[in-house]
Amino acid sequence: MRILMAASECVPFIKVGGLADIMGTLPKYLKKEKQNPAVFIPKYKSIDDNKFNLRPLPHKILVKIGENYEEASIKKGSLDNGVPVYFIDNAKYFYRYEVYGTKDGDYEDNDERFIFFSKAVLEAAKVLNFKPDIINCHDWQTALIPAFLKILYKNDDFFSKTKSLYTIHNLAYQGHFKKNTLLKAGFTWDYFSNDKMEYYGGFNFMKTGLIYADKISTVSPNYSKEIQTRKYGAGMDGILDSRKNEIVGILNGIDYDYWNPDKDEYIEYKFSKDNFSGKTKCKSELQKACNLKTDSKTFLVGSVSRLDPQKGYDLLIEAIPKMLKNNIQFVLLGRGNADIEESLRQLASENPDRISVDFEFNEPLAHKIYAGSDAFLLPSRFEPCGLSQMISLAYGTIPIVHKTGGLADTIIDFNEKSKKGNGFVFEKEDEADDFVKTVERAINVYNKKNLWESLVRNAFQCDFSWDKSVKKYIELYKSLTSRKNKNEVKSK
Repeated sequence: MRILMAASECVPFIKVGGLADIMGTLPKYLKKEKQNPAVFIPKYKSIDDNKFNLRPLPHKILVKIGENYEEASIKKGSLDNGVPVYFIDNAKYFYRYEVYGTKDGDYEDNDERFIFFSKAVLEAAKVLNFKPDIINCHDWQTALIPAFLKILYKNDDFFSKTKSLYTIHNLAYQGHFKKNTLLKAGFTWDYFSNDKMEYYGGFNFMKTGLIYADKISTVSPNYSKEIQTRKYGAGMDGILDSRKNEIVGILNGIDYDYWNPDKDEYIEYKFSKDNFSGKTKCKSELQKACNLKTDSKTFLVGSVSRLDPQKGYDLLIEAIPKMLKNNIQFVLLGRGNADIEESLRQLASENPDRISVDFEFNEPLAHKIYAGSDAFLLPSRFEPCGLSQMISLAYGTIPIVHKTGGLADTIIDFNEKSKKGNGFVFEKEDEADDFVKTVERAINVYNKKNLWESLVRNAFQCDFSWDKSVKKYIELYKSLTSRKNKNEVKSK
């Protein structure tokens, strides 16, 4: 099958969140399974042509935004196994220092930027003669593609057999704009109704994708069910419930060739599930690198995350002073909410030998945290899938998580009697005391050397590779291509 993957991020070219990791790995595994994928992303200013050996193609594309036309060119690169990556190049929309916005807020023209990108993807497929069986759209930035196919391109023979899958990586980010965005996208006011594109008086990319996509997927089975409830549905629960038979949850995977403590280029001391003695040395190196007291007996917990309330960092800030009553250290890496950053900075200044924080993107430090920490904190209020818990398990670092979304799908609470489980789970998302008690339970197990080693061995036995998940994606794609080719959403 020819599978067009449309997204706003892709490792190694550009990364803001976990979406980039998925786009950099899933297509490689699709190719491994004898499929024919191609990735389409914007050509942002920060993507270095020379570093990634990008070459310009001769094609030019005209894209209509409202009543005006914008030109795009195409550059071509590839993932490390040869999967082609096509970059939609336009200086007006993409030559900026950030991807989605600055610390002052999102770019005001994000609606135009991603209308342009989504239309350019379809036009690029045509000039490249890449006729897709499936277009897999990811998150709100590409959510209009299913509607474009069913409305603007419904009579275009090139896409007559193309089906769309809309994958939700995080329902909280929806792309909500003023109602005139509908006209910028090329739709008429006939589509501005509650059963189509209108959402609380505005135009919503996410809602449009949910209504017009042939099928919908999420990044974990549990999250696919959670988002159909009012608590986690972010205002889309009614739509999602109406399409519940068309929603599939497929757990993300990680690349064990990259996240591998036995050959990780960023850590000095290698280790594996068969011999993890080097992990103690990694812990000592992490403590030194972060100017913390070097002590193998201290319970060292790490976190690599976007800093915002969704990730539970406000809960963590409330809990840290209570946790410091124990023999514990924290190494935190991330950036995001300014108030959260300031609170963490203050805690670190008051406890310099116990807390280390770093607010800049630092890939080497991230690997050192996964390798050198005893435990990894994920107190997320909701988590569509989560990759960090899977990565930490690969390094024998024990996750401490809130029971939600993909965290609930991947982490089983450790039972001291049966010695089964791979982490520690708390259930009360807004209660710091429950979180603290769970961390203290982990410390208690850590202080029982043989018991902790059993838990670490359990962690090393976990397998969250893409090998299983990619087969589920292929099954889903095949279920779409086997359908009769007809519009499931009637358009006027």
